[in-house]
Amino acid sequence: MSDTIPITSGSIATGLRGANVLITGGLGFIGSNLARRLVSIGADVTVVDNLIPEYGGNMQNVADIADRIRIDKTDVRDRANLEPQIASADYLFNLAGQTSHLDSMVDPHTDMEINAGAQLSILEACRHRNPGLRIVFASTRQLYGKPINLPVDEDHPINPVDVNGINKLSGELYHRLYSDVYGIHTVCLRMTNTYGPGMRVRDARQTFLGIWLKAALEDEPLLVYGDGAQLRDFNYVDDVVDALLMTALSDACKGKVYNLGSGEVVSLKNLAAMVVEQAGSGSFEMIDFPAARKKIDIGDYYGDYSSLAAAVGWQPRVELREGLQKTLDYYRRYSAEYW
Repeated sequence: MSDTIPITSGSIATGLRGANVLITGGLGFIGSNLARRLVSIGADVTVVDNLIPEYGGNMQNVADIADRIRIDKTDVRDRANLEPQIASADYLFNLAGQTSHLDSMVDPHTDMEINAGAQLSILEACRHRNPGLRIVFASTRQLYGKPINLPVDEDHPINPVDVNGINKLSGELYHRLYSDVYGIHTVCLRMTNTYGPGMRVRDARQTFLGIWLKAALEDEPLLVYGDGAQLRDFNYVDDVVDALLMTALSDACKGKVYNLGSGEVVSLKNLAAMVVEQAGSGSFEMIDFPAARKKIDIGDYYGDYSSLAAAVGWQPRVELREGLQKTLDYYRRYSAEYW
């Protein structure tokens, strides 16, 4: 495919209908939303998830499609049990990971095992058992550390501020190396703050926004660290699913790294006010940064996603207010399953 030809919803459906698709972390937030979309277009979907309580997997996330997917409760660190699934896959969406920045500082070895070691094992299984499959790896904007210029593009210096960023960088570099050296079709997407139905909300292990939504719905205060002036961009999960599918199908994306992002940039203080307004309950208050968080805070961040737009025509479609309302409505209905 030319890098100037966009990947459309029609070509996604045509390309993936009947395909054998494997999703690591498939009972988690992004993985379950991806599985739902794939089922809707007729793909044959297997999700792999160990359901470790701290990592976000939740059977409620796939309650509506559980009878139309295969669920394998294998840990991604278990190469022997994962290999047969890899051997038969046409596509692998490699989304399993440890996402908490604070947890990575408290328990760096576990973070390394999941975000670096397991990724190397997965790629070795691909190389030996199925080098023709296509892989999209969920990387992170955390690799950049504290931005020196905004918006951040893919050429920005890499300088992680925590163990999680270092290990995710290792995972990304393994994927890029196996594409360059062994010809495996890998794509790495550096995701920013993804939100939507199914996100972890009982704590801040995936994103602070989850615990804010829970607080607002329970009419409790949202805690905003510092002066709340830090700038961020956010992607609704449906837009992230679009990016995953589009890059998986594009020949032009092989071996490449792309930022996700949004043209809608908001301060954390204004975001807190927006959540309270959309929820119709709760409040927010400014508090001092906890010392452990302050040391790894990156300040302002918003990404330049123009490379991805040029490659496949991707654009974020869901505005922040709309996405927040959809997410709040979901948790009003299913709060018992998430907190």
